[in-house]
Amino acid sequence: MEITDYIKPELIVVAAALYFLDMGIRKSGVVKEKLVPLIIGVSGIAICALYVFATCQCAGAAGVAMAAFTSVTQGLVVAGVSIFAKQIIKGKEK
Repeated sequence: MEITDYIKPELIVVAAALYFLDMGIRKSGVVKEKLVPLIIGVSGIAICALYVFATCQCAGAAGVAMAAFTSVTQGLVVAGVSIFAKQIIKGKEK
């Protein structure tokens, strides 16, 4: 099983971007710690939605619904990968 079985290959870079966004938010101290995963999740969905809707040929309501579904699922998966990677790196440092 490879990561590309779950994430579109062109969206893997979003996981890396979300990882750095997570680090930046946490270091800024502006946002409460418990809200960071929510922000990362919403950001992942928004970035994936930009990509999916820019590249899809949404013909009709079914096409738009499929693009929206793809945006949400891909956004949550890349956010999960980002947070999981952060936990792995954090665990190796200890």
